[in-house]
Amino acid sequence: MAFIAYRPVESIPEADRVSDQDNILRIHSVHSRTGPLHYALYRELMYASGPLTRVQREMIAVAVSATNGCRY
Repeated sequence: MAFIAYRPVESIPEADRVSDQDNILRIHSVHSRTGPLHYALYRELMYASGPLTRVQREMIAVAVSATNGCRY
């Protein structure tokens, strides 16, 4: 959980809202224009074709989060 206060979804402009409301994306509510940009980057990194499978990408994300002491 972040130590940054989230804004209520209703206070975020419609154009800046994303369908996923996990904690890291909710942090972007502080500067809401960054939300869709971060979500697009996440979708590209996790779902676009490439040398790693989706499972391998998730495993890397979990390992990095654990190393950094973050809940994934």
